[in-house]
Amino acid sequence: MAGISEVASVIAVIDASAKIISLCFQYSTAVENSRKDIERLQRKVSNIKDVFGQVEPLLDGRDKTLLSATHNLSDSLKECLLQLEELKTQLEPDKTRKAMSRFGFRALKWPFTSKEVEMYIANLESYEQIYTLALLADQTGMMKDVSQKINLVDIKTDNLHQKISLVDKRTSNLHQKIDFAKLPVAQGASFDSHKEEHNPKCLANTRVELQRRIKEWAKDVNGKPIFWLNGMAGTGKSTIARTVARSFADEGHLGASFFFKKGEADRGTASRFFTTIATDLMAHVPDLISGITKAIDVNPAISEKTLKDQFRKLILQPLLEIKRVPPNTLGLIIVIDALDECERKEDIQVILQLLEQTKDLGPDSLRIFVTSRPDLPVRLGFKQMLDGTYQDLILHNIPKETIEHDIALFLEHELSVVSKQRSLPLGWPSKEQIQALVEMAIPLFIFASTACRYIGDERDNPKKRLEIFLQYQTARHVSRLDKTYLPILTHLFDDEDELDKERQTSEFREVVGSIVVLESPLSIPSLAHLLNIPKEDISCRLDLLHSVLNIPVDETMPVRLLHLSFRDFLLDTKKRGKSPFWVNEKETQKRLAIQCLQLLSSPRGLRENMCNLTGPGTLRNEINSQAIDNALSPEVRYACRYWVHHLITSEEQIRDGDLVDSFLRMYFLYWLEAMSLIGEASESIRMVYSLQSVIDANGSTAIAGFLHDAKRFVQQNRLILEDAPLQLYSSALIFAPKMSIIRITFDKHIPGWVTRLPKVQEDWNALVQTLEGHSDSTNAVVFSPDGQLVASGSNDHTVRLWDAGTGSCRSTLKGHSDLVNVVAFSPDGQLVASASSDNMVRLWDVGTGSCRSTLEGHSNSVGAVAFSPDGQLVASASNDHTVRLWDGGTGSCRSTLQGHSDWVKAIVFSPDGQLVASASDDHTVRLWDTGTGSCRSMLKGHSGLVRALAFSPDGQLVASASNDHTVRLSDAGTGSCRSTLQGHSDWVKAVVFSPDGELVASASYDHTVRLWDARTGSCRSTLEGHFAGVGDVAFSPDGQLVASGSGDATVRLWDAGTGSCRSTLKGHSRWVSAVAFSLDGQLVASASGDATVRFWDAGTGSCRSTLEGHSDWVRAVAFSPDGQLAASASEDKTLRLWNSGTGSCRSTLEGHLDSVRALTFSPDGQLVASGSADNTLRLWDADTRFCRSTLEGHSDFVNAVAFSPDGQLVASASNDKTLRIWDVGTGSCRNTLEGHLEWVNAVAFSPDGQLVASASDDHTVRLWDAGTGSCCSTLEGHSTWVNAVAFSPDGQLVASVSGYTTVRLWDAGTGSCCKTLTTNGIINTLSFFPDGSHLKTDIGLIFIPLSLSSSTFRQEKAPRAIFVIDHWVASDGHRFLWLPSDYPSYCRAVCGSLICLPHSSGHVSFLEFDMDNIPPHKQPS
Repeated sequence: MAGISEVASVIAVIDASAKIISLCFQYSTAVENSRKDIERLQRKVSNIKDVFGQVEPLLDGRDKTLLSATHNLSDSLKECLLQLEELKTQLEPDKTRKAMSRFGFRALKWPFTSKEVEMYIANLESYEQIYTLALLADQTGMMKDVSQKINLVDIKTDNLHQKISLVDKRTSNLHQKIDFAKLPVAQGASFDSHKEEHNPKCLANTRVELQRRIKEWAKDVNGKPIFWLNGMAGTGKSTIARTVARSFADEGHLGASFFFKKGEADRGTASRFFTTIATDLMAHVPDLISGITKAIDVNPAISEKTLKDQFRKLILQPLLEIKRVPPNTLGLIIVIDALDECERKEDIQVILQLLEQTKDLGPDSLRIFVTSRPDLPVRLGFKQMLDGTYQDLILHNIPKETIEHDIALFLEHELSVVSKQRSLPLGWPSKEQIQALVEMAIPLFIFASTACRYIGDERDNPKKRLEIFLQYQTARHVSRLDKTYLPILTHLFDDEDELDKERQTSEFREVVGSIVVLESPLSIPSLAHLLNIPKEDISCRLDLLHSVLNIPVDETMPVRLLHLSFRDFLLDTKKRGKSPFWVNEKETQKRLAIQCLQLLSSPRGLRENMCNLTGPGTLRNEINSQAIDNALSPEVRYACRYWVHHLITSEEQIRDGDLVDSFLRMYFLYWLEAMSLIGEASESIRMVYSLQSVIDANGSTAIAGFLHDAKRFVQQNRLILEDAPLQLYSSALIFAPKMSIIRITFDKHIPGWVTRLPKVQEDWNALVQTLEGHSDSTNAVVFSPDGQLVASGSNDHTVRLWDAGTGSCRSTLKGHSDLVNVVAFSPDGQLVASASSDNMVRLWDVGTGSCRSTLEGHSNSVGAVAFSPDGQLVASASNDHTVRLWDGGTGSCRSTLQGHSDWVKAIVFSPDGQLVASASDDHTVRLWDTGTGSCRSMLKGHSGLVRALAFSPDGQLVASASNDHTVRLSDAGTGSCRSTLQGHSDWVKAVVFSPDGELVASASYDHTVRLWDARTGSCRSTLEGHFAGVGDVAFSPDGQLVASGSGDATVRLWDAGTGSCRSTLKGHSRWVSAVAFSLDGQLVASASGDATVRFWDAGTGSCRSTLEGHSDWVRAVAFSPDGQLAASASEDKTLRLWNSGTGSCRSTLEGHLDSVRALTFSPDGQLVASGSADNTLRLWDADTRFCRSTLEGHSDFVNAVAFSPDGQLVASASNDKTLRIWDVGTGSCRNTLEGHLEWVNAVAFSPDGQLVASASDDHTVRLWDAGTGSCCSTLEGHSTWVNAVAFSPDGQLVASVSGYTTVRLWDAGTGSCCKTLTTNGIINTLSFFPDGSHLKTDIGLIFIPLSLSSSTFRQEKAPRAIFVIDHWVASDGHRFLWLPSDYPSYCRAVCGSLICLPHSSGHVSFLEFDMDNIPPHKQPS
């Protein structure tokens, strides 16, 4: 395919993609159960459109002859186009599927199963990859062509982070651009960083044997991938690490390095460990740039993901992709020092487990050199590694002679330097003195280095200081750390009298004790502010401690420990009462907690709007980092982040009225704002949890209540906390329950520009938080045994592990090729098992997320999996009618249990592990002996498929859940039925007992969870809130929480004690599909899937009346011009006319043969026109309810209807691509307007009735002569389907909405486009203000510039208007109030300063604003 035909095919692909995207959008607003499949397909087609959008200009450009790779893909281009055309054909509704009108919300039926969608996505992905690679190759080729014409000079370019010259042979990498903001590194963590520059390395001729062994390991192709050098504090591990890192770097073998440092921000945690390693590796292996760039592009927030995801996406996968390149680019070594100083012990084990996976790269690819103390977390991490993965060497076990030799050389070298610098006589120090120091030091190098720093200090006489050290040579009962640090400290106050000595030792403990206990180092000025001590006093206290502390000349730099052993020495509890320098850690922690709170409460501490932002809608990522630095000093940041840590570590309890209680009641919101600003939002949630754990149980009910409410508040507002800090004072408080303690305490912060608050629930309901992340329905959910994690399985083929406390996703487990039906934790919480429709069970390591084993053997989908109580067995149930028992350790199949005659859907072990119960579609439950595999008994009674099972904790009862809408409790011994639990209105999909056996929880496709009394069988509570069927339910180990997973792609956590919410706002019982204001704005009508219409008083927000009568979903609602009537259109094929005052049904208009989707009143209110999926238009007499006429002629369903201004004509728009103009009096068709190439979605008359405007899927608006039916002009410019159209009051302008989001204003006379506006909100309805100043939409007003309107009636200055954009209320284009996700974005109505907000639960709320006082907003600088 060449030339024009190739370009045409690419354009055809782009057009077909756009059409499919449009269709998917229509389906997404009409189809409830397949929304995730629709969105996935839409995203993939959008990617195809984007790729070919890049190809088109290149094929038509001057360099098209250079696109050899792209030109070679002509066959693939044809195949891709055919695939898209087939997909488009399948999505376009035809008559056999009775597709509904696209006016408002439709009842289209999604034509594909999830597997079919997956097939389409896989095919399209292959085309996307092929063309992306071809494009990459051609662009690289063009760069090479350009580079050959450039002289050998460096070229600076904004698009590259490197200098390009012809000497560089890696031209394939030159087009890459790494966004390093998305790959943050830990400053100072590399061995050659400035912070490490002056730290010691091994002297020549020292550590010779050790270095030789390390080099042999590095060069041995058969060597183990990891070398662990461990030793106790002070044995020189870091010095060795720096030395070997320098050696590897000089030889070109160093890939990366990371030197942990406790208390050093990013160096003290694992948060930036892998991103730093990845950045270093790219510098040494440029071939990695492509893979790492790809990982960042796919997930820009990769640096915030789990350690497992970071390791796999940034390191392991990019390295695996380049294994075929020449060997000299591999064979690299990563040096990791002081792993034991990583803050979170869990992270240490995860890092080691992930690094173990580098063995898969091959023996000569990557080596890891690790140093650490032999602390328990590190030892456990290495212990869990497979044999042959690592070799270790213990420093303090090296022969004494070797250590003595090396320390002697070090002391001779360092003290000879001191001697020369201070012009001391030859022979100083003597050999005897050197040997004495050596004997004192062995085996601690830290002793030698500390002694040399102390002796060489320029502020004193070296000879005198050496003598001081040697005085401890013969000291008895003194540890080696004592010999290291006591000589330095004991003589600090030699010249002071006893009173001064006591004062100064006290000051030492306060200042130096604080420094060693701090979680992150601070500068001297910051210490002064935090400790409330004059800066000069701190400087004086530290002046003589340069041998043990790193005290920078620049006082803005933090004071650091030179070695962690100094902290160990000062905090050693054995020195209590014996050493004046002993630091009481608990007392110091307590004092620091108090000082943190005092600082935060001071004038230099916390306040509302710390960064002086001009708008409450400012997002966290819009705030300049410098503004945050200016607003929050280092000591304030520290206090915010660590005050709770110091309190918890001090083991103090909090009580009513104490300092913590007072601080929280005054500063809680300010503190949350500050935590958001410094990027620690998720940590604030954990800190609130921690505070709850230290409440004094005696007489602390007030603070206990406050913290419980605070926990619910931060859980509910996690997104606000992370993204929009100032919304804590508006949205978070406004939408909090009326009785929320936080709301009551801080109600004065609710902004005055909100003049009417929405009706909210009375108190927190049972829903704790919603976990979002799966891209398709959630089928299974389970708590880990310790309650810290939640695992969920989804139709998106993945398993996710969530933090039950914060709601954040810990890891995503990928490997299944089909739906994940169920998940289960092993009893020890180390493994997760997942069962899938790919016929397999997978066992995953919870710590690393790696797949331990795959259990294969079933011949059909696996629907259930369970661990035995001892974790030794795994049971699985399948659609192949069998149950299998597997060995959990080896993965081998122990036995196959046969007997069921249909699919087996559930499996569970008895508490003692002796029985396995299985539930089947054959309506029975079977109990099996796990030892013999024989069937013990069969339980019958259900009249439908049995979907779920559970044993009571004592093993006496078996609960079974069925499609017959019931749960049965049976005696496990006799098989008799104890009770039948009835109440659900749809299939019951899951059942579980509470840990104490008192409750039974059941999950149903009726969107609810029910809690039952296991003894009586009565229903305790019904948990409502999911928007789709609930597929699984689980109790937390303590029985306090219930987790539920639903087809709405969410996991919800509920309070098991409260069950249902304390008060319910009366409203619809299903989603609200449409809302409309009456013309005077006094009344709001809402239409719902619960088959009702409700009238709401716009002034009070109360429900005036509930209009019942329809038998199916009500899709549209409209008021008559005089507001006396409301009309509703339904899926039940009828219209109903209601009295607006009384809510009574005036008449039911019957006659349509299919769903009614479009309706409108005539200008005089006498007639109602309705359009239907039966392809007809009907005119009804509003008074008599009789059908005046049935207008037939369209060959496809009618989307929209409109009356002419004089009411003599009615126009209809149809999916048959035509419009028709009908005579209202006779019912005859005046004209058929043909010309559109796709569905016609909307129609409108001009004010004088001379023109008709139509909007179509063909991306155009057409203007027609209403008298002749001829096309006056075609308005082109939209890039996707047009869904709404309207004329201005003077008829000079036409407004149109495309893709629900883009508004265009056209000159009706010339057909030219005057203005394009992007709203980011979903617009369904469109009209002009009477004065032409604004466009009125269902989500707010859009101002029309004065220059575009010729109306003499409009105001010179536009009044302020509100607009709803996604989840934000905005004015003048600026956000000011966040709307919670419980208020769906698809259905809202705005009238002036009033917003009508349908809630997902069915009730309707109102918000009203003072338009003159809505805050301004400008981009923060």
